[in-house]
Amino acid sequence: MVSSKRYPAPPKTAAELMRYLQVQEIPIVDLRFMDLPGTMQHFSLPTNELTQRVFDWGTGFDGSSIRGFQTIDVSDMLVVPDPASAYVDPCLEIPTLAIMCDVRDPVTEQWYSRDPRYIARKAEAFLKQSGIADTSYWGPELEFFIFDGISFHQDTNSASYHVESEEGIWNSGRRDGTPNLGYKVRNKEGYFPVPPTDSQQDLRSEMIIKMMGAGLRIEKHHHEVATAGQGEIGLRYDTLLKQADGVQIYKYVVKNVARAHGKAATFMPKPLFGDNGTGMHTHQSLWKDGSTLFYDAKGYAKFSQLGLWYIGGLLKHSPALLGLVAPTTNSYRRLVPGYEAPVNLAYSQRNRSASAKIPVYELTPESRRVEYRVPDPTCNAYLAFAAMLMAGIDGIINHIDPGAPVDKDIYELSPEEAAKIPQVPGSLQESLDALEKDHEFLLRGGVFTPDVIENWLTYKRKKELDEVRIRPHPYEFHLYFDA
Repeated sequence: MVSSKRYPAPPKTAAELMRYLQVQEIPIVDLRFMDLPGTMQHFSLPTNELTQRVFDWGTGFDGSSIRGFQTIDVSDMLVVPDPASAYVDPCLEIPTLAIMCDVRDPVTEQWYSRDPRYIARKAEAFLKQSGIADTSYWGPELEFFIFDGISFHQDTNSASYHVESEEGIWNSGRRDGTPNLGYKVRNKEGYFPVPPTDSQQDLRSEMIIKMMGAGLRIEKHHHEVATAGQGEIGLRYDTLLKQADGVQIYKYVVKNVARAHGKAATFMPKPLFGDNGTGMHTHQSLWKDGSTLFYDAKGYAKFSQLGLWYIGGLLKHSPALLGLVAPTTNSYRRLVPGYEAPVNLAYSQRNRSASAKIPVYELTPESRRVEYRVPDPTCNAYLAFAAMLMAGIDGIINHIDPGAPVDKDIYELSPEEAAKIPQVPGSLQESLDALEKDHEFLLRGGVFTPDVIENWLTYKRKKELDEVRIRPHPYEFHLYFDA
């Protein structure tokens, strides 16, 4: 049973945080950091081991055991806790203070170039140094599925997966002796029926309560379009590093609350055939001296010229960006026409068939932002936010024109009209090849470094792309067994 005690928000300095642990009688500190692909890692200390030296210098771990980090001959690394990121874990039974950490090389005493959190820090610093803006705000909308069961396997002579969901439309005719109470979500009709059709209202409410307990600001939650338990929780906008931290807390809470209820949550972009996939539409804007730079009362959709250049950077560099923001082979099973997928590299207001949408729910200056709809939540948010920011900055520096807006349903254009609008790459291989050719914009200010790009490409090609490519697909037996 998870502890029901409510803790006050932790302080933001090391000295105050160590006193807080004693006063609140929290016995465990969990140090958390990110591997390169984007999975949170951790190890725990008893509270008395969290000393000022740990905050100043760090504590050791084996970097060769972390994906995308070190080789075994240079494996000793340090994590340095960031006291400003601390929160009391809302999912654990034993009271535990979780702290996000940065990674340091103990030999050079420098911050580690492949630490995703360090890259996000550098992106924020470069924005200020550029003089363009001093703050970027990020509002990701992560979608996910919550299944009642999932099984999968792969060996030499067989492969399979099986998803189980009481809510899934495929169970409407189930007659296995257990009660079938109807109220299944039909394909593409999960947006927004009330319970009992929406069977996970309380589950998502529990998730956002725990997220808020961990310091996140939540806008709303709801069932999403697909059948079988697709949901979304929207995070209120925040600065780049804080929001990337928030994405990790969000995913952690969703997975653990689902598991506590005997269910399994996944952020996989396309776990189901024939229905909508899972994205991470990412709202972004630039500010300077407390004012937005994306507003112009006389501009298209009340959007500024600087904001349009930012969009131009996103669209121009999208093929390369996809290697970081849609970074899995499964991402490209989502990025196909017909399922609200943002495959068209165009911009528009209100238009979900464009990859860059200018929302018009409100028309105030503060609400001016671009919603880039290409990313999915398998991305490493630190890298994805940093890369999108660098693409937008490149658009501003080079005055990249995004062209005219496309204010019509792009999916319904004639073949002649559609041919004029570029589309996203059709595979992870294409995206990685584009990233290999087009990444100079990421290297500005040393935000990304060549070793990060090279390591990312090598890891993705060897550990994911090649591993999927060499395995027969079950549907190939249907197509080709009798050839």
